[in-house]
Amino acid sequence: MKQFHPAPTMPPRIRRALLCVGALALAACASAPPAPTEALDAAHLAISNADRADAGHFAPTDLTDARVKLEAANAQVTAKQMILAERSANEARADAELALARTDQLKAKAVNADMQRSNGTLIDELQRNAGAHQ
Repeated sequence: MKQFHPAPTMPPRIRRALLCVGALALAACASAPPAPTEALDAAHLAISNADRADAGHFAPTDLTDARVKLEAANAQVTAKQMILAERSANEARADAELALARTDQLKAKAVNADMQRSNGTLIDELQRNAGAHQ
């Protein structure tokens, strides 16, 4: 009895090209993604901005969280865990921006309270002066 061998449906050239494309795709998946320098730089800048705004005084927990997450991101880059490093860097930036927003809010509240005290003092003065002239 004669054995049946199906004829190749693709020319050898195309088969080789597909094998090469497949091998390149596999190699691309196997290599680590590049370091998330953009996310790390953004986190660093956000922490610097929060520091300049005195977030260490007004929102110390948020700023500390940002620093811890940035340190974790740097350690993850060293360990070649680029996806985790990018996530940690983005979280560090978000925490630093939160610290800055809370700092701005608390400063604005303090200015508002100071203005209300000043207005109260002016009203008291005006009432005293008005009473003295009667």
